[in-house]
Formats: sequence, structure tokens, C-alpha cells
Amino acid sequence: MTAILAAPHGVWLREAVAELKRTSRLPQFLVPTVLTPAAFYGLFTLAIARSPSPDYALQTLAGYGVFAATGPALFGFGAGVAMEREQGLIELKRVSPMPAGAYVAAKLVAAVATTALALVLIDALAIIARVRLPAATWVALTLLHLGSAIPFALIGFGMGMRMSGKGAVAMANALFLGGSVLGGLWIPTVMLPGWMRSLGQMTPSYHLGQLARWIVGVDTLGTAMGHATAVAAMTGAGIAWAWNGWRRSPA
Repeated sequence: MTAILAAPHGVWLREAVAELKRTSRLPQFLVPTVLTPAAFYGLFTLAIARSPSPDYALQTLAGYGVFAATGPALFGFGAGVAMEREQGLIELKRVSPMPAGAYVAAKLVAAVATTALALVLIDALAIIARVRLPAATWVALTLLHLGSAIPFALIGFGMGMRMSGKGAVAMANALFLGGSVLGGLWIPTVMLPGWMRSLGQMTPSYHLGQLARWIVGVDTLGTAMGHATAVAAMTGAGIAWAWNGWRRSPA
């Protein structure tokens, strides 16, 4: 392991390890992003529901898993990158021989790791609520939930390279909460007014939530292929948004 870290290509791993350590030392970031999705899931699925059933817990599990991925991605990339840019850390990394991709990859590793911690708590609550799924379905659902961090990370990175720290925090909050509501992650999309449903269809949250519902076998709006295509298109747009922000920003 030491030899790998010391090798020239080990910079990717070293940067990822450093980012994981840094995240673990920021309880003001780690605790809310890990506990909030699980707390919301437990509150609305187990505590408030008068007669929580395994079917209802399964439906909400699909959406809250996507919700768990949005926070670490938007705040870790959006607010985190903006603050590091203001502090001159990104400028320092850009003039160093470190590949630019190592910085982005390290932050993505940290976001996915944080999401995984939140998912452990949510899945545990789902099991308590008597949700039972085949092992292959659990794996597919978990991979989708972890992968949900990618489009939000790209959106956040583009924000962080363009906005001030305070502006990025405000925008991340708006996208975090607004996207979750409009995307039907907290309540079923069919319960929203028509104009909200139309706006929701323009968010990754909506399409990822519908894909998660399709994986667990509950009713969905539209087709899995249509939602997957939309997510791919939004991810591609996110790559262009993030890359353009990185290329045009002086630091």
C-alpha cells in the first residue's frame, strides 16, 4: 500500500485519502449530510405514517436514497469548491503537477462515501419497516443511489467554479431542497400540482427517483429507458458545465 501511494500515479489515491480524512474531520458537514436523509425517512415513513406498511416503506426508500446522494454532492462540490477557490487552494493545485482529474475524483470519492454512510442508516430503517428485497435488487438499488451523486456533483462543481462561497451555499440549499420536492423524492410526484410536476421533470432527482422505483418494482411514470436517457443527457450537460467552469476560471 505504501509503495502504491509513493508511486507517481499514486497521486490519485493520495488525493482521495486526503479528501476522505478532511471530510471525516468536518462534523458540521458530515453529520447533517449523513443523518438528515435517514431522519427524514424515519420521520415520514415510520413515525408520522399511521399504518406504515412494507410497500409504503419500499416506495419511500427509492426516493430517499436519491435524496441521500444530493446533499454530499451539492455541498461537497458546490459550497466546498467555491470556498477552496476563494482560499486559493484550487489555484495552488492547478499550478502543481497534480492532474486536475485527481482533485475532482477525490471529491467524488468523498461524496460517494458520505452517501454510502447515509444509505446504511436508511436501509437499516427500511429493514426495520419490514422491507424485503432479493439480494440482486438491493445491489442494483444501492448502485443507482450511489451513482446518483455524479450528476449533482457535476452541477455543484460548475457552481463552485463560478460562485462565491456564500452564493454557492445558498444555491446548493435551493437545489437540494427544491429538487427533492419537485423531483418527488419526499412525496409522490402525482400529488404535486401540474406546474410543479413539469418543473420536476427538468431535474435529475425526478428521473433518478423514477429509476429507483422501477428497480424495486413499484409504479413509475414513464419508461425506464426514457428516464435513463434523460439522466445521461443531464449528466452530459453537467460535464460540459463543470469543464467550462474549470477551464474559464482563473483559480
